[in-house]
Amino acid sequence: MSSETTTPLGRVRDLSSRGYIGLAAVAFVAAFALAGTLFPDTLVGTLFAVSTRPGTIESALRAAVPICFAALGGIFAEKSGVINIGLEGLLIISAFAAIYGALATGSVWLGMGVGVLASVLLAGVFAVVCIEFRADQIIAGLAIWLVALGFAPFAAQILYGSKNTPTVSALPSVAVGPFDLSIAVYGMVVAVAVAWYVLNRTAFGRWVEASGENPKALDTVGVSVTRVRYAAVLLSGLFSGIGGAAFAFNVQQFIGGGETMIGGRGFIAIVAYLFGNYNPVGAFFSTLLFSGLEAVERPLQFSGIEVSSTLLQTVPYIGVIVVLALVGRTRIPKAAGEHYESGED
Repeated sequence: MSSETTTPLGRVRDLSSRGYIGLAAVAFVAAFALAGTLFPDTLVGTLFAVSTRPGTIESALRAAVPICFAALGGIFAEKSGVINIGLEGLLIISAFAAIYGALATGSVWLGMGVGVLASVLLAGVFAVVCIEFRADQIIAGLAIWLVALGFAPFAAQILYGSKNTPTVSALPSVAVGPFDLSIAVYGMVVAVAVAWYVLNRTAFGRWVEASGENPKALDTVGVSVTRVRYAAVLLSGLFSGIGGAAFAFNVQQFIGGGETMIGGRGFIAIVAYLFGNYNPVGAFFSTLLFSGLEAVERPLQFSGIEVSSTLLQTVPYIGVIVVLALVGRTRIPKAAGEHYESGED
């Protein structure tokens, strides 16, 4: 190791651009907290007080659930080489199916199972179209979204006479300290840890990465690229199904008007995992950025500070543009979007 890297100055010079951004973010948060504490009667003080209320933190964590689960699924699919932009559709179909299942069986857990199954089946259709029939993945993903966007409200109209379903019970919650969090929030944290472990510490995780980076090499060592990609896409359906069902039970019904209750969260999930550089932990914190901004919007308005929700929602996207265009540290898998058939050159 060179002397440069053993000194504080040398270590600072070795930090990547993403590291500098991380340090800047930590410094900003620390300065914000300090200013908010020292000057409670100022605008910064009000923002700090609103952001640290237990209710705001609970709302942020609940809002993070569907985005984070969908992002985890998107990571598996895209790291394997299949770009799944149909995450929005998977969230929509699982949200509707979960409520339908709960109303039909009288159990939220069975309803969640129905929602997850519906999402996995739709992801399976997407996988067959993209892997078996070599369809354009972007167009197929859009088709999945549009099918779900049209089918779910239509089915609700047929079954319940309205695009909105009747209400159901919420998932159980567990109180920890000042927080009363849905069990789905704890499941989200566990899912992030499991996804990170699978991708970074298991043979399957290495196969997924190889499938997206160099499928020929994976094929050469005798591992089926097709099977790995099928498994990864089905996992995207599994994770998205859990997220969509959990979100539906948080709202306690399926709302099918407009863009449906999902409201673009599947697309935000794509931005979240790009922001997180395909790392489940990074995607989790990126998700909190989105959900945190959503959570503070209403409390700010009650505090007399009118902030446009549209303006707040643009902030994370601006961050992504900075990361992708200026920093350039988010590296898309080399074979993402490319078809592969065993034995081809």
